[in-house]
Amino acid sequence: MPPRALLLHGVRDPAGRPDEADTLVQVEELDRTLREMGFRTATLALDLDLRPLAALAADPPDLVFYLVEALDGRAGLQHLPAALLEVLGVPFTGAPAAALQLTTDKLATKRLLRRAGLPTPDWVERAEDADPDRLWIVKAVDEDASLGLDAGAVVPGNRVAERLALCRRRFGGRWFAEAFVEGREFNLPLLEGPDGVELLPIGEIDFSDYPKDRPAIVDYDAKWAPGSPTWETTPRIFQPRRGDARLRAELGALAFECWRLFGLRGYARVDFRVDGQGRPWILEVNANPCLSADAGYMAAAAEAGLEPEEVVRRILSAAGVAPPRRPARGRGRARGPARGRAARARAPRRTSSRSP
Repeated sequence: MPPRALLLHGVRDPAGRPDEADTLVQVEELDRTLREMGFRTATLALDLDLRPLAALAADPPDLVFYLVEALDGRAGLQHLPAALLEVLGVPFTGAPAAALQLTTDKLATKRLLRRAGLPTPDWVERAEDADPDRLWIVKAVDEDASLGLDAGAVVPGNRVAERLALCRRRFGGRWFAEAFVEGREFNLPLLEGPDGVELLPIGEIDFSDYPKDRPAIVDYDAKWAPGSPTWETTPRIFQPRRGDARLRAELGALAFECWRLFGLRGYARVDFRVDGQGRPWILEVNANPCLSADAGYMAAAAEAGLEPEEVVRRILSAAGVAPPRRPARGRGRARGPARGRAARARAPRRTSSRSP
């Protein structure tokens, strides 16, 4: 009998925000890949009631593919189903519950980075602590997908209080201000392989054509509003700039440090800004990056010559699950962006927030 795989997610309203509905694209694509690999698949959408998940104890699947990015629209709760799966002893893909909880909380992430001596921008939780002579970017503490990031997200210190109040009123939840790093933006995808964790091709957001009247960030529209000014001007490139070898080596070393520090597993992404002096700053650690074919993680995998099935196979192996055996297929070209091109593809959908 083929093994059973359950695709677990937290989207109960497919007509919700575009960043939430995008999870269903992941579910559909990964469901197809798992079936092609020989699994019997099913899906389960959760809300704050975890009893349907607890009921799995009576007849657990061989694997849970963990695609929970929020519960009841709250990203800060995404670790709860993972914690229950750990208690039930059901194997699931991706990071352990503790790592999901820690990395979803940006303030907890930054505190741990700072204690470990790793570079992360300064931050304030109270508006009165913001240096009025610096620029600050106001972010949600435990939401992702660039929620709340728009043309007004970067403000001088004397306007932090106003921006914090606006975001709290509009979105609810907790917000803070982080020192804005003007410069370049990089995404470093990590994937476990037979010899341990590996760094996939580094992606950089190309801000060359970005509107000059606004701070260069990957805002909400850049990820979710096709045709918007920032959607059109935030392509991802993989081709290194001349003289970047030392910088890229430093970025890679820092990404591996984050993998170890946060206890990540399977796959993850670490996001950076690099200032005008060439100094890298860790923005966020994404323990649960999007695996849709058009998102940044899979684009990097394709750039490395990995087909989606190979990525999934490695993720399953890291979770301790072996895919069913089936006859080998011929090796075709990697699906997605062609290997080796300076891919001016869409920017990764989760580049800021839980990652830049």
